[in-house]
Amino acid sequence: MNTDLVNQLKNGGIGIIPTDTIYGIVGSALNPEVVEKIYFLRKRNPDKPFIILIGSMEELEKFGIQLTQSQRDFLKSHWPNPLSVILPIHGNKFKYLHRGTNSLAFRMPKDEKLIKLLKETGPLVAPSANIEGEKPAENIDEAKEYFGNDVDFYREAASSAYVDGELIKGEPSTLISLDHNGKFTILRQGSYKILI
Repeated sequence: MNTDLVNQLKNGGIGIIPTDTIYGIVGSALNPEVVEKIYFLRKRNPDKPFIILIGSMEELEKFGIQLTQSQRDFLKSHWPNPLSVILPIHGNKFKYLHRGTNSLAFRMPKDEKLIKLLKETGPLVAPSANIEGEKPAENIDEAKEYFGNDVDFYREAASSAYVDGELIKGEPSTLISLDHNGKFTILRQGSYKILI
């Protein structure tokens, strides 16, 4: 594991890395200042929450989420995958993340390197690497056009899972909401095909 990358993220760094779907601009989900800076850099609508990447289901407990058995069974059968799941969250501690929606979207990515990173750094917000309303960056050069020197680091895609080693033209994750009974509603059909 790249200890320099881990340390940067744990100490408030923000950077561009390949995720399991597309290039993302990432930072610690547990650091309110980092989250606000990413909103600023992306010119993101402040009312729209980010998706949070996690390395294990146990990470949900950091956000005060207690899964029902039905929810746990559902997630075990569908994670890790490019499937982002919206779960209800209570209280104001994470209002900087849920933006008044009282819910958060989580994804456990199907990418071993990314899972290893997340287990070292803790949960990361990881919106696509672009200014809101613009095309997501498919390579580092495009990401640099958006963010230049305003982020702390850039990491190329080095896995054979990515086209041409660095070009990522993936679909975004599928987005669903999941209720306490394990019933889901599809909000965005993405790269992970899930049947109703």
